[in-house]
Amino acid sequence: MKIVRLLLLILHLGLLFLLTGVLLNAYIPPKIFPWFNLLSLGFPILVVGYVVITFFWIFSWKKRAFIFMFMGLFFLNPVKRWVNYSSESKETANLKIVSFNVKGGKFGTENIEKFINEQNADIVLIQEENPEIKLNNLSGEYSLPVIRFYSKYKIINRKNIFEGLQDSDITSQCEQIDLEIKGKIYRIFNVHLQSFGVVKSMVKLNGNGDEDEKKVKDLVKRLIPTFKSHQEQVKIIRESIDNSPYPVIVAGDFNAVPNSYEYYKTSEGLKDAFYEVGRGSGTSFHDYKYPLRIDYIFTSESVKPVSYTVDHSVNLSDHFPVIATFKID
Repeated sequence: MKIVRLLLLILHLGLLFLLTGVLLNAYIPPKIFPWFNLLSLGFPILVVGYVVITFFWIFSWKKRAFIFMFMGLFFLNPVKRWVNYSSESKETANLKIVSFNVKGGKFGTENIEKFINEQNADIVLIQEENPEIKLNNLSGEYSLPVIRFYSKYKIINRKNIFEGLQDSDITSQCEQIDLEIKGKIYRIFNVHLQSFGVVKSMVKLNGNGDEDEKKVKDLVKRLIPTFKSHQEQVKIIRESIDNSPYPVIVAGDFNAVPNSYEYYKTSEGLKDAFYEVGRGSGTSFHDYKYPLRIDYIFTSESVKPVSYTVDHSVNLSDHFPVIATFKID
């Protein structure tokens, strides 16, 4: 039994070390050390393993349980970015936003139109758009490939902030839109960070050692360069946020999980609407049997989140739609 406990202690310390590495994404960009960003993908597994072994120490009446429980407190906020149970907001919402990656309408544009129209949203941000999608009572001029913006409100200005960006493909898009809402201007960002281009066959292991090893190596070779491209893309978004004279709303498909470098860098000084008022799982990408939250809405302090829903009942894409309401002054 002593050997088992020793092995569990080593494993527990290893998990603590890896989880700490995930938190270092807030400080260390992928171009310096991309492996921390890779760890962020495994955060749910790491934290579950950590909790299970902590309970083992508790039931074993080991003093080390208190140390691991204390260290575990540092991971509470990171966990809440994946699964959250916020108290209900007492504010009254006056702005509704839908953000939805529709996968080019491959699941049927008519059903997508019907769902979005039923939401009666003030602003709709579409990623992997389909020009055939028409929404009621919303203007939505075609502007950039991949993304489209619809609104009930007057567009003052719009700009492709990724124009001229090097080492990125067409899936990398971000439009900055200045919108007049109730007499005040807000700056909206519709984001689609570069896709990894990963399909299920690339991640499905078949038990053949050599083939599986090659798959893992090929996957890592695909992920790490994309992390580095994301760093450049997020840098541009961050500069645009910091230079904005107006309150901002940043939404879309970031192709990045919570506690990644992309998440930390983009959300600096902003509210993550899910973290503030979301309830349940934030998983927004469901093409794999693994929890992946990659769609977000971040806002300035003056844009107060009231409700946030990832509608897991809607299977019109490989993403679930994100529906959020806010109170603006």
